[in-house]
Amino acid sequence: MFAPPPNCLRAAAPAHWRLILKEFAMSAAPPKPRFLSVDHISWTVPDLDVAVAFYRDVIGAEELFRMGPMDAADIPLDDQGRDWMETHVGVPGARLTLVMMKLTDNMNFQLVQYDKPVDRRQDLPRNCDRGGHHLGLKVDDVEAAIAYLTAHGCTASEIIHIDAGPLAGKKNVYVLDPFGHQLEIVD
Repeated sequence: MFAPPPNCLRAAAPAHWRLILKEFAMSAAPPKPRFLSVDHISWTVPDLDVAVAFYRDVIGAEELFRMGPMDAADIPLDDQGRDWMETHVGVPGARLTLVMMKLTDNMNFQLVQYDKPVDRRQDLPRNCDRGGHHLGLKVDDVEAAIAYLTAHGCTASEIIHIDAGPLAGKKNVYVLDPFGHQLEIVD
């Protein structure tokens, strides 16, 4: 599909031409698909069985299914000579096992343990780092949730009491699970 080069939309062009060129570029693009919902999130964990036990026994998630171990060395190369893991998850030579968990009717998450490659990083990004993230969990009592989670190996920061704005009267707190993932507990 043809799209005009970016310099065609520069500010020096008359306003009506910029609008026409922008509309043309958008009409040449494929149609926007309908995004229905979030299917799942995925977290890499250092010990899959321990993580599954934590999220099952402490958080209350249900194990839906388990896949693997899947090893790139056991899967035929694609027609371009790449291994399956490189082609599909962007990690050449990987070996992984995953478990899909269900927390509520509309919240699935996947826990993945990579055994290869050996040079994988062990540190997690902070919320401010590229790739930083957290999972927000809604509860009916933030203080009770924090007491429960800290008794089960989580580390909580201080509770934030929101006094103004669209969330006035709400409370939230960031928590690290035993594997270093950020949870935000909100009411």
